[in-house]
Amino acid sequence: MAHNRKFVIGAVALVKVRLPAKQVAAAANRARDEIEQSLIEVGYLDQAPFKWVGLIVREGLKDETSPHYQRINKTHGDLPLAIEIDTHRLLGATEDEMVSIFRRASLISLIHAGEKYGLPVDGLRHLADSPPAVVG
Repeated sequence: MAHNRKFVIGAVALVKVRLPAKQVAAAANRARDEIEQSLIEVGYLDQAPFKWVGLIVREGLKDETSPHYQRINKTHGDLPLAIEIDTHRLLGATEDEMVSIFRRASLISLIHAGEKYGLPVDGLRHLADSPPAVVG
């Protein structure tokens, strides 16, 4: 593993829409920092068969309610996940609104994966029900 992150978010566009790349990256990073801290606090990865989670947010035309899984990467130790969000919600959104969108997609994915692998998700459910923290 070339980093010490426990949770990584990336985004890929599935449609031809021009979003402000710096704002999207900043929002994803803010959501990542908040959620990563929560993963550590609740012990999400303590008994997991992977060391970290990589999430690709697919900027498309629908909001998915469960992530797509790839095999756990034995070389790098990650669980690769992907989830699609509706790009229309990102158009014209403020950075804080984008953080909320990335946060929600991340929590949906992590809770789903946690249930699949028998990991502690109650703290993440609580986070999903609470307002976003101010980070950065």
